[in-house]
Amino acid sequence: MGANFQNFPCLPRIRTMYPQFSEKEKAIADYILNDPKKIIHLTINQLSDDLCVADATVFRFCKRIGFSGFQAMKIALASEIVAPIKDIHETIKENDTEIQITEKVFKANIRTLEDTLHLFNEIRLEEAIELIMNARKIEFYGNGGSGVIALDAHHKFLRTGIQSVAYTDSHFQIMSASQLTEQDVLILISHSGSNKDMLDVLQIAKKNGAKSIGITHLAKSPLSQKVDIPLFTASQETDYRSEALSSRIAQLSIIDALYVNVMAKREKSGQESLQKMREAISMKKL
Repeated sequence: MGANFQNFPCLPRIRTMYPQFSEKEKAIADYILNDPKKIIHLTINQLSDDLCVADATVFRFCKRIGFSGFQAMKIALASEIVAPIKDIHETIKENDTEIQITEKVFKANIRTLEDTLHLFNEIRLEEAIELIMNARKIEFYGNGGSGVIALDAHHKFLRTGIQSVAYTDSHFQIMSASQLTEQDVLILISHSGSNKDMLDVLQIAKKNGAKSIGITHLAKSPLSQKVDIPLFTASQETDYRSEALSSRIAQLSIIDALYVNVMAKREKSGQESLQKMREAISMKKL
């Protein structure tokens, strides 16, 4: 699966991987998500009969989501049900108070961060940091809500001493991508991973030899398959809150993690750059 699912609960695994499942796998996933308690009392034969699929299809599904087999998945489900992970993605109700709604939003953000942390692939993270460390210039691209994340990333990485820029306009993005070189790194932020503008600039950047990092949600999106290093977020959708809204918190945290790691590795040069910036900013204060 690429990501580290060793300690990732079963139900979040299924939700996170759902978009990349086949139709038969989605039928199995829906069955489990709709009534996980029922699954722990079924045999693999009973489940396959209910869904009109082969036992082997159910077994392969269990393997795909990181378990050794059907029994191992049932054990994981049982532990979640006995000591349930509180579902903080509750639907907002009409009679909810302001503080109840606020609590649900905060808890949803916390869950998104926890799920994203479980998804982290340590090797990919190290590779991304290494690319940034060796870059002549880093360019951050994002459109819409992702554009705000790109600007925040630029704001942080200015402190590292590595040349940085962010573009949120598709025309500027494609123009700048045409000037990238093998010494540059492009970081594309797209929740869906299927934004045409992002894919167009990635194609141009790759022609010029630039390396690329993608921050996205769907593990099998076009963007995640085409960038050199994909980094994934995990989030869920509710009636009042889209996945993209929730994923912003995770995207910002990934940027923060990259920034702090780079600053830690740059040591003296990073601190010198940071000190210069602090001195310059101090001129703006009374």
